Amino acid sequence: MARTARELLDTTTGKLAPDPQANRLLPLIGRGAARRDTLATLALEQRYVIAADRRAFLHLAERSAAEPECAAFFTMLAEGEALAHVRLGPLLAACGADEARAAAYEPLAGAQAYPAYVAWLALNGAPADVVLALSANFSAWGGYCATIAEALRRQYGFDDEACGFFDLFAEPAPDLEQKAMAAVQAGLDAELISEEAVHRYGRLLQRYEEMFWHTLWELDRGES
Repeated sequence: MARTARELLDTTTGKLAPDPQANRLLPLIGRGAARRDTLATLALEQRYVIAADRRAFLHLAERSAAEPECAAFFTMLAEGEALAHVRLGPLLAACGADEARAAAYEPLAGAQAYPAYVAWLALNGAPADVVLALSANFSAWGGYCATIAEALRRQYGFDDEACGFFDLFAEPAPDLEQKAMAAVQAGLDAELISEEAVHRYGRLLQRYEEMFWHTLWELDRGES
């Protein structure tokens, strides 16, 4: 019996789940032990991630003209990045990263490896495969954001506006999930999905995300 998109999304997410111990920065933020300057660096790095990912998703939407379900998924992702950019401003302000600091900031290579790979996928990945790999990766990212949003309020005294960036990604996104399932189902029906490619893409996304957090953890540890 042929698998459904729901089954494939669930099994892929399970196979690509990250090591719970891989993100060393998360527990530091959770107990309020991370430096505020590290939080500022996290927000400043996200300025570059958001801009790069938005352009990558728009390009994927353009490449998906023959696969409208995929195009709808990537378009929604791009719209989400635009909203994330708006919500990032109050977080930067709460972290003490003013416009002058933001303009002078030089991004860290280890933190920008993830969006660089997303850009590679935008150029080279089959759209349905990329939908599946990204959807699996987003599960871990959403959990990280929920933990950070709670910690920023409890441990650092940030208000709701300052936490809005992380709240955006921590909240369930049923519309995006429906679009992902539609895209994956269309890919299955047309036999366009390569699970081997999906797992390769997903493993690399996971590794680059781990690199993002590890880079910030090393920075925090080195300055403590």
